[in-house]
Amino acid sequence: MSQIGRFAAYAYAFEKAFEKDDWSLLEGYFTEDAVYEVTQDSPMGGRFEGRAAILAYFAKVVNSFDRRFASREISLLEGPKAEGDSVWIRGRAVYRADEVPELVIDLEETVHFAGDLIERMEDRYEPAIVESLSEYLAEHGEKLGIAI
Repeated sequence: MSQIGRFAAYAYAFEKAFEKDDWSLLEGYFTEDAVYEVTQDSPMGGRFEGRAAILAYFAKVVNSFDRRFASREISLLEGPKAEGDSVWIRGRAVYRADEVPELVIDLEETVHFAGDLIERMEDRYEPAIVESLSEYLAEHGEKLGIAI
């Protein structure tokens, strides 16, 4: 399977894990010592080392952030582009909930594979997006039950 095919399978499995709240569905997509870096501050940022830590992070961030909104819409803005053992995308997440404005978050993600498994994943956010998210959470986080 191509890198793009492996990435697409992972992305599909991620959405299934999100839907079922069963992050064990992703165990077979990561090396045991995989690393995931999210370039922003808490509550969503950090460096997570090892498959178990990455899956625990997914559960934590989804339950403490994504599920606080009534809906979450994911779209691909650019890519996927394969280069060597990596796949790059630029995507957007749109969050909606009653009594708060829509929240739009754009990101770039690069996934590095070792064979068929993800060994490193990096999410990058433009400084303006990070600032906008911080301002949004400062203003609306309490209504959504999101602690910052």
